Amino acid sequence: MRTFGVEEELLLVDATTGRPRPLAPEILERSGEHELRGFAMTSEVAQEMVEVVVEPCRTADELRRAVRAGRETADGLARELDGRALALATSPVPQRTHLSEGPRYAAVRERFRGMAQGTLECGLHVHVAIDDAAEGVAVLDRIRVWLPVILALSANSPFRDGSDTGFASYRHVVWHLWPTAGPLELVGTPERYEQLVQSLLATGGILDDGQIYFDARLSRRHPTVEVRVADVCLDPEDTITLAVLIRGLVDTAVDEWRRGDEPNPLPAQAIRLASWMAARWGVRGDLVDPGTGRAAPAAEVVEALLAHVRPALAANGDTDTAEIGVREILVRGTGAERQRARRELSGSLAGAALGAGAVDD
Repeated sequence: MRTFGVEEELLLVDATTGRPRPLAPEILERSGEHELRGFAMTSEVAQEMVEVVVEPCRTADELRRAVRAGRETADGLARELDGRALALATSPVPQRTHLSEGPRYAAVRERFRGMAQGTLECGLHVHVAIDDAAEGVAVLDRIRVWLPVILALSANSPFRDGSDTGFASYRHVVWHLWPTAGPLELVGTPERYEQLVQSLLATGGILDDGQIYFDARLSRRHPTVEVRVADVCLDPEDTITLAVLIRGLVDTAVDEWRRGDEPNPLPAQAIRLASWMAARWGVRGDLVDPGTGRAAPAAEVVEALLAHVRPALAANGDTDTAEIGVREILVRGTGAERQRARRELSGSLAGAALGAGAVDD
């Protein structure tokens, strides 16, 4: 059974107004006074964010405990400062971002100017263990067509800077302003993957390989494939659902590779458009079926994903977690729908943030 872990970026806000606050330095300092088990907390580019990094796990239950503990700890520390740590992928309330301190963040500020200053989008990154780079590239080539479906299931950013964007995941739209973000074409070999990375670095347009923001990539620090396409999920149970689905995609991809099955040749531009559709409507519109390359109702495409990974889910003991979790999302809606419902109920964007975005929601 492959180990897997997640990184969740949480938004730090005022507990009364829901407006983002630069609480990360104090929260991280206070976290040093606690024994953190199963997770760590780190800074992000903005002081209005903190990242909870869950250590590698083997089972969904183990991952669930660590995710919940990480969220509860971050929120508890924020509450000590009259703030909250919320699982929101964008801020519903207008923001003024403060970049984190340090030489690298200063370099990001100088190079990217307004893009860096405006970055306050919180994502979910899922890491799944691989044996080596050859296996990892085989995975990247075979999971890329399914990543728009993962995005649709995660959608949790309908509001930004005081308005309803009309999107289910506006984080996806803003994030793709970064020049290296998006889907990959077929790579084929580790050598060709490395050539691609080096060609991007050679342009001088980005600072280093930490700014390689593919929707899925080989981790530069761990022996993992890192899937970066998802919004941070409003409900921690949705995080677990997506994590087991992604582990299932990795296992399925490796099996296909070992059998000699060729990857789906869908062009990256078609995948980019499929992701845009997922970001626009979440699970309440059409998604692109990787088997046909054509639009189909979201529920049908999600069911195709489940069918694709079902043997791997069964082997990992994740079938119920995935199937029940997916059904929950399809019935009650994504975080985006729940945020909109909370705004209607409360009559304010602060209500959307503080009601729908609480980590104990």
